[in-house]
Amino acid sequence: MGDFHQNGVITTLHNLSNRPLAELEYELEVFSKMRPMTLILPSLYSELQGPALPNIIKELSQVPYLSQIVIGLDRANEAEYRHAREFFSELPQHHRILWNDGPRLRAIDERLQSQGLAPTEAGKGRNVWYCLGYTLASRKSQAIALHDCDILTYKREMLARLIYPVANPGFNYQFCKGYYARVADGKINGRVCRLMVTPLLRALKKVLPQSEYLDYLDSYRYPLAGEFSFRTEAVNDLRIPSDWGLEIGILSEMFRNNATNRLCQVDIADNYDHKHQDLSADNAEAGLSKMSIDIAKAIFRKLATNGVVLSSETFRTIKASYFRIALDFVETYRNDALINGLTLDIHKEEQAVELFARNIKAAGEYFLDNPMETPFIPSWNRVRSAQPNILEELKEAVEADTREFMNQAG
Repeated sequence: MGDFHQNGVITTLHNLSNRPLAELEYELEVFSKMRPMTLILPSLYSELQGPALPNIIKELSQVPYLSQIVIGLDRANEAEYRHAREFFSELPQHHRILWNDGPRLRAIDERLQSQGLAPTEAGKGRNVWYCLGYTLASRKSQAIALHDCDILTYKREMLARLIYPVANPGFNYQFCKGYYARVADGKINGRVCRLMVTPLLRALKKVLPQSEYLDYLDSYRYPLAGEFSFRTEAVNDLRIPSDWGLEIGILSEMFRNNATNRLCQVDIADNYDHKHQDLSADNAEAGLSKMSIDIAKAIFRKLATNGVVLSSETFRTIKASYFRIALDFVETYRNDALINGLTLDIHKEEQAVELFARNIKAAGEYFLDNPMETPFIPSWNRVRSAQPNILEELKEAVEADTREFMNQAG
């Protein structure tokens, strides 16, 4: 059970009473009459064969308030797309699968690519972007939730708590971020958030002039959570990063487009676990190493757009400050683990800190060498300005795939 403390500049909605799920879902059913809701599931085909997604689908099949579920399917050939149709067919809600590697969606992507209006690299950001475009085209929702497909501890109350703040017509929130404790198998997880993001934000606040943006990011209890929700109108101007900076990038966009009193975070789970990335200390293009570099670059880019001047000397100071703060956090988490009967390997924690410190400096150097890089995918408002019929074409491509392969699953 969480406390009721409010910290930072956004609202925190706690789990103070373990309210019965039936009550939440009843209210959401009432809200859905006025504010229809969609769930987006960005998925790799390989996740259909993993341990998490079958249980997620089983839980979602009991959810009564969703107008539709939009599934973005990546890395799937035709046979795998057919299998995916069978796999998701147990969902009783209206649902559509975006076969992102199919010929129809590839044709749309290639046309947008030729105009510089499409994602430049594959990944979750690209998947989410197309799912949001389809959701806008379908006109079936006024509130959207999104969560990952690798949550091993998934319960449908996660979704209920995640979407409630933007679905409740009595609330004024445009965006909601889920948070939770990353504790599983007797240890504290979430290394990138614990040992990189939070210490980096504290170091930046110490080194740089006072920044509303940094105060804002530091208000989120788990800024890297892949679970968030928003009102559908917030999607039109949303620019989505295509790399591991997705979550930080979306938080930055919400800060750019909204007053902070329209943003919130909500406690969605007491127990949360999903698949873990390798540290990949010897490969800056993989695992947590690449993730940490992309996240740092996303923060540095946003600071620069806010008028902060960054230099090699600045990044050396940031690295030194980060390193000291992060090592202090290792001691903090060690003590937190011990009082809760958990284990924490100090050696591995400090190895991660050393890697993240190097990567923060590397990200700073990359930023200085590439100051004009624009990793954001254009907003759908911009794409529609250049291609007025694009959303209708995207919707029809998905519907055509659905019709062609109907009754051909398996």
